Amino acid sequence: MSTETPTTGRPRAFDEETVLRRAAEVFWRRGYEGASLSALTSAMGINRPSLYATFGSKEELFKRAFARYHESQVATARATLDQSTAYASIEAFLRSSADGLTAEGHPPGCFSIQGGLACAPENAPISESLAAGRADTEAALQERLSRAAAEGDLPDGVDPRALARFVMVLSEGHAVHAAAGAGRADLHASIDIAMRVLPARPDPATV
Repeated sequence: MSTETPTTGRPRAFDEETVLRRAAEVFWRRGYEGASLSALTSAMGINRPSLYATFGSKEELFKRAFARYHESQVATARATLDQSTAYASIEAFLRSSADGLTAEGHPPGCFSIQGGLACAPENAPISESLAAGRADTEAALQERLSRAAAEGDLPDGVDPRALARFVMVLSEGHAVHAAAGAGRADLHASIDIAMRVLPARPDPATV
């Protein structure tokens, strides 16, 4: 009889950050429901037992992959909003977003839009988590614009909440068009138009 003491498990033979990034790309391209376990394990370079042992389920894998993506996106958004004026902050946010939506190294568009905008009822938590992620970004915008309103950096009567929603709608619309093949120049051209109609800081000479 062997006297070897059985081990409780094996050390992971993969880098978790790497497999999460690869999983995110599959979910990004195919959506939550369209991403099969076979496609995920193939892209991640692991087998199903390893996936379940590490992440528990496909849903938990998705949540982990999205959380990783979302943390980076919110940090980027907050950085772009750190401009001297609300107008400059909005423009920096939109242009950075357009660049990200069309960047190489990941699928075009936005993970939070394509990952699971529409899901079957049993997968409603996926859509809800993505919506919550987008709401976080909108909240960051609203916070910046509310501060601008308090500082007199927005025209009287401009609702920071409504303006934040408008900016998000434009950014999310860009995500849909980028996923359909719109190029960076196309997105920036629409931002040029938006910046001409957005409320800017009042001119002191006319106040």
